Amino acid sequence: MAQILSNQWISKRRPHWDRLAQLLAQTDQGGLSQLSRADLQDMALLYRQVAADLSVLRQDTTAGAYARHVNQLLARAHHIIYSGRKTNLLTLFHFLKNEYPRVFQSQIGYVAASLIFSTAWGIFGAAVASARPEFMRHWVGPEMIATMERHEMWTKSVVSVAPMASSFIMTNNISVCFVLFASGITLGLGTLWFLYTNSIMLGIIGAACHHYEMSLALWSFVAPHGSLELPSILIAGAAGLRLGVAMLFPGALRWRDSVVRGGVEATRLVAGVIPLLVIAGTLEGFFSPSQAPVWLKFLVGGLLFTLLNLWLFRPVKTAPYQVGSE
Repeated sequence: MAQILSNQWISKRRPHWDRLAQLLAQTDQGGLSQLSRADLQDMALLYRQVAADLSVLRQDTTAGAYARHVNQLLARAHHIIYSGRKTNLLTLFHFLKNEYPRVFQSQIGYVAASLIFSTAWGIFGAAVASARPEFMRHWVGPEMIATMERHEMWTKSVVSVAPMASSFIMTNNISVCFVLFASGITLGLGTLWFLYTNSIMLGIIGAACHHYEMSLALWSFVAPHGSLELPSILIAGAAGLRLGVAMLFPGALRWRDSVVRGGVEATRLVAGVIPLLVIAGTLEGFFSPSQAPVWLKFLVGGLLFTLLNLWLFRPVKTAPYQVGSE
């Protein structure tokens, strides 16, 4: 296999790679308007052919340099071909059902980093607040402390205005996630800052509720919507980190191409949390603050979290080419 790839096969396929590179260079200079209809058809055909070539190249360990070159071409072509693709409900459903688990699993390293970073600061906030109550009061404010001293949940008022509250919560949570994602443009520092503030606040509130013997009330409130909302925040943080890494470490790619690739991957990653946040906002507005039995709230939260993981980690076939697979 190695001898065939090194001589006859590579010499036969190289003109296709060079033709795709030529079309991409034309597009870089003047956009898609520089390409004729025939050129556009060539690009779409070459994209599929070169993706198949990459699959073959990866079978030969001595063809690593060619594989990296072809992968870079495909990353640039992927952005151009799919950036203008129309979206409807059917394509959205297909993306969520079939493509998103693959997108999520391909970025699992960034998700793990977001989870570890957030968990560490959450534990730190809980530990410091438990050891020094004045630190807890400084963060949550006197009004919430007064509510806890009366053993009342500050969420009771939500029930009376549930439809309005639910809409506000959805909008706010989606905004928070997109801020986490977009803050990756600050080389990832903004994303880390927002993950820090969210995590340490959750840890402090958890410690405060424990101090005032309200842990059950807090976590039974959080469980139904938090089973989707908290993972969504971590995924949005992962998207921001992916964008930051693309800016800091372009590797063999040009800086512009690295940022484009990172932006595409991060956008696809964060797109999947929107339906999760819609469901979470509805639960937080109507169900979480309700008088439903505590066991039912935990059951709903556990069921949703299980379904979420079954979806995100479902076995998926590896595509011949994935953006960022090299």
